[in-house]
Order: sequence, then structure tokens, then C-alpha cells
Amino acid sequence: MPSTTPVETPTDTDGVSLSHGLKQRHLSMIALGGVIGAGLFVGSGAGIAAAGPSIVIAYALSGLLVMLVMRMLGEMSAAYPSSGSFSSHAERAIGPWAGFTAGWAFWVLLCTAVGLEGIGAAQIVHGWLPGTPEWAWVALFMVVFCGTNLAAVKNFGEFEFWFAALKVGAISLFLVLGVLALAGVLPGTDSPGGSNLTELLPNGGEGLVIGLLASVFAYGGLETVTIAAAESQDPVRGVARAVRTAMWRIALFYVGSMAVVVALVPWDSPQVVEDGPYVAALDRLGIPGAGQLMNVVVLVALLSAMNANIYGASRIGYSLMERGQGPAWLGRVSGGVPRVAVLVSSVFGFLCVLLSYWRPDDVFAWLLNMIGAVILVVWIFIAVSQLRLRRRLERETPERLAVRMWAFPWLTWVALAGMVTVFVLMAREPDTRVQLYSTGAMTLALAAVGYAWQRTRARAGR
Repeated sequence: MPSTTPVETPTDTDGVSLSHGLKQRHLSMIALGGVIGAGLFVGSGAGIAAAGPSIVIAYALSGLLVMLVMRMLGEMSAAYPSSGSFSSHAERAIGPWAGFTAGWAFWVLLCTAVGLEGIGAAQIVHGWLPGTPEWAWVALFMVVFCGTNLAAVKNFGEFEFWFAALKVGAISLFLVLGVLALAGVLPGTDSPGGSNLTELLPNGGEGLVIGLLASVFAYGGLETVTIAAAESQDPVRGVARAVRTAMWRIALFYVGSMAVVVALVPWDSPQVVEDGPYVAALDRLGIPGAGQLMNVVVLVALLSAMNANIYGASRIGYSLMERGQGPAWLGRVSGGVPRVAVLVSSVFGFLCVLLSYWRPDDVFAWLLNMIGAVILVVWIFIAVSQLRLRRRLERETPERLAVRMWAFPWLTWVALAGMVTVFVLMAREPDTRVQLYSTGAMTLALAAVGYAWQRTRARAGR
């Protein structure tokens, strides 16, 4: 059980001057909606096609890994609230080079994701208004969310609050309708019973592996709440609540919805991949206009991710500048907001969009491969940092342990073993091997630069 001892902690351990405009309701909804991304609504179709009904096992296994990661991150973020989150923790636990590597790798990931989400959102709107150019919609979305993040942080919180509310409402309604249909009590729908679940592993273990890899990367975005907590009115309470509710959120939204989908729709239905698993399930229930309804939900999920990733990138970038790991001018704050970091993060995201038009087959493809496994690299830094910081906290400031990792250190080692296993599985699959190697090359390059910077500062006596 977490300690009930009041935890006295600086409002921001980086010594930054960010505002604290996020309320508890903002953090609660960011934590709730952060697990519901466009990857769940659309990307899960390929996983179902490969793994069949065993996709539920894949999401459960990867969900357990994510729960452990969130618990470790929550323990450190409650003890040391910081806008740098895991980057700050890695620097404190391992050394400045580790904070540099984890922080900049994640910054590149978030900025590139902003561009990808902008492209996806523009394609949906272009489908509704075919006479309009996609690039114009991307530019509009970029301007809107860059402007939102340039203003007070409470504006970001309000956008995310309502975006998350819409996503949570949509997935909750889907689950209710699905359960009613499976129970045979939804008017006009016959329950399929277990007829779609007769083959657990239709493509054998290889299909399960592909589904597992797809599910791991669908969980991205959970880290945002620990970044945002540093700008809340009560960082420790916010992180603690978000982490403690992570288990049921993952179980309900991811594992639960996958179970409903594969029970309602045959796993090998072409519609699962072509239209997305949720559209296929809603069509099975006879919901009129299911495709357009899900397009609206996916658009909301993409816009939410854009907003959150610009925010996360700017705060990670700002924290790096504050710790001397980048140009000082990028760390300037006005009105409690790191506006230069917001602008740079947004510009990098828009540059990714331009690359998708200018050089889709080489530069843009290379960039996508480079960020393919960054989240796993970040998780490894989180696990190693927690192993080292936990013992230091127990020895020096045990009152800071408002959140505790379960069964420490054994479950931390289990999580690390799980991450290594995913790396091995990625190396076995041709589609993910290139991503693994590209991410590895970027990580090594950043680590080399970070280590050289660390040695230079040490010689200078800083």
C-alpha cells in the first residue's frame, strides 16, 4: 500500500517557472483519455487479422507490461514531480547522458507523431470535403494546437478534458452495446455466442507475436499524465491517482474492447482491416452510419493526440534546456509557458508533414523507422532509473514514496525481461527489424553525444 505520510516536495524539481494551471479534473481526464488513441481504433485491425481471437491475450500481456512501467514511473514522478518526467529521473538515477538520450529521443518521437496525426486527421476531413487540400487542414490543425499550447496551460487542459470525455464516452457506449449484443438482449441483433472464438490461434504462435508487437505500440501516450502533473495544483496526488487507476483503464478500454470485437466479428473478415475493427463491429450490430461515426471518433482521437504531443514535446524539450542539455534560448518562459519550445516542437512536426509530401520513400520512411522502437528505449530507462532511485529514496527520503512499485525489485526485473523479449521479437520479424536497428542507431548516437557533453561539463567543473 502507498504511504499515507504527507509528501513535501518542490512544485517542480527542475527549478522551473512553469505555471500550475492544471486542475485535478484535467489530470483525471488526461489519464483516462490518454489510453484511448487512434492506434486502438484503427491500428488494432492488423493485429486482429494476424492473431485472431488471441489478440485479447496479446493486449493483456502488453497491458501488464505497461501497468508495471506506469507504476514505476508513477513512483518516481510522485517523489520528484518534474516536467521532464522520465528524462529527469534518468539523469538523477543514471547520469546526465541518460537524461539527454531518453529526453531527446522522446522529443523526436512526439514531434514526428504530431505530423503523422495531422496527416491522418487531414485525410479524414478531406474525405468529407474532397475539394479541399489536405495540407491546408494540416496547417490549420497545427496553428490551432500550437496556439492552444502557446496560451496558458489550462487551455491545453480544457481541450484535453473535452477530447478525452468524447473518447471515453464513445468507447464506453461501444462496450455497452457490444455486451448487450453478446448477451442477446440488444433489439434487432442475434448473439453470435462463441462461434467467432473457436480458433484461438488461427495463425499459430507467429500470429500471436505479430499481434503482441502491434499491441505494445498501441499504448503510447500514457506518459503524458506524469509530464502534465508537474503543472498541476497537487502533482503528487495527481500522479498517484492516475497510476492507481491505470490497471482498470487498460483492462476495460483495451482488453475489454478487443474481447468484444473478436466475439462479435469473425477475425478473418476483410472489413476488420479495411474499415477498422470498431466499424466492423458496429456494422455487425446494425448501427446506421457506423463508418462515419467512427471517423468522427478517430478524428477526435487524432486531434487529442496532436494537442497532447505538442504539449509533451514542449515540456520535455523545455526540461532538457533547463538542465543545460540544449540551447538556453529554447528554454525561455513567458506567462508560465515555454513558448519557444512549443513553437520549435510545432515547426518540427510540420516539417515532418512536408517530408511526407516531398520525400515519402526515403527521408520520411527513414524518420518513421527511426522512431519505431523509441517507446521501448524510454521504458528501459524508466525501469533502470526506478531500480536505482527506489533504494536511494528508501535510504534518504522514504517519506517521498507516496506511490510504491509492487513487489520491488522483482516486478521491475520482470518488466525489464519483458522489454528485452519484445526487442528479440522485433529482431525476428522483417517488418519491425528495420525499426529496431534504426531506433538503436539513433539511441547510440544520442548516448554518444550525451556522454561527450557530460564529460565536457565535468571537465569544466559544472
